[in-house]
Amino acid sequence: MIIGKMAAAAVGFRSRGGGPGLLISSIRCLNSSASDDKSSKFQPPLKPVIVDKTQSTTSQRRFVSPEFIMRRGRTNPLKFIMERKDMIQRRKLLNIPEFYVGSILAVTMAEPGDNSKANRFVGICTQRSGQGLGANFVLRNIIDGQGVEICYDMYSPQIHQIEVLKMEKRLDDNLMYLRDARPEYSTFDFNMKPVPNSAGSEVPVNLLKVKMKPKPWSKRWERPQFNVQGIRFDLCLTEEQMEKAKKFDKPWLKYDMQREYDTSKIKESIERELQKELS
Repeated sequence: MIIGKMAAAAVGFRSRGGGPGLLISSIRCLNSSASDDKSSKFQPPLKPVIVDKTQSTTSQRRFVSPEFIMRRGRTNPLKFIMERKDMIQRRKLLNIPEFYVGSILAVTMAEPGDNSKANRFVGICTQRSGQGLGANFVLRNIIDGQGVEICYDMYSPQIHQIEVLKMEKRLDDNLMYLRDARPEYSTFDFNMKPVPNSAGSEVPVNLLKVKMKPKPWSKRWERPQFNVQGIRFDLCLTEEQMEKAKKFDKPWLKYDMQREYDTSKIKESIERELQKELS
């Protein structure tokens, strides 16, 4: 109807001496306005974003507990296959969370000889060692001015609960040098509340460097064989002592390709097995 009126008006205009250019421009304006009305009315839906909420944060980080990784040269022995089955059965009964050396844990364990009573110990994880069912970890805390360390067997049936109060990493994979550090670095409140972690984030790394007590120490931590990064050696040792410690360095070891081996394929196969059994 509108186009007919425009055409009639254009014919009248042409009869009065108007040119054809105005007719074409007016029709183009009408078509553009009609298309603008159509575009404003129709809005295509946005592409949906699919988020898999069934996976936990730990599974997204693809964490495999280190006790599942076999020693070099023992790729598929019967002993580790049987132990892995027992470990999976134990994990179905006890929730063993993800934690690292440097994390603060709380372990509830039955008292020896009396399973009806349990005690709870809070401390920082200073060491993780062992493979298979022999895996263990050490917690350390200062109680009444005295350093207390407890070594727990991870798959012990006496353990009732393992809580992660604060999950973080340190600069070193072994924190046994806290025995020779100042007590404030190993003191934690038994009533400490859990510190929540943001979902999907990486595990934070604590860059803290501790101050040591005066010598003697339990070990010569300044020597390169320990490769300690979390000690302020500049506050407790002289330059002469540091130069003397460098004499024990073995720089050729970092070029020895047989000291470490690629465990990525082993981790993938174990991860698939754990997801299948524990799901």
